[in-house]
Amino acid sequence: MDINMLRSIVTVLAFAVFIAIVLWAYSDRSKAAFEQAARLPFDEEDEGIGHGERK
Repeated sequence: MDINMLRSIVTVLAFAVFIAIVLWAYSDRSKAAFEQAARLPFDEEDEGIGHGERK
């Protein structure tokens, strides 16, 4: 096996991992967790930062 064959195998494996991550990210099981994480900045209490108060 030469270096080009090894490079091809690594490329195909990396692409397969990429596709697996994309499928996981768009799966229905992950949707609720991602929606909750997307709301985190809006759910936090206002701590006064950026409103003229200094800590």
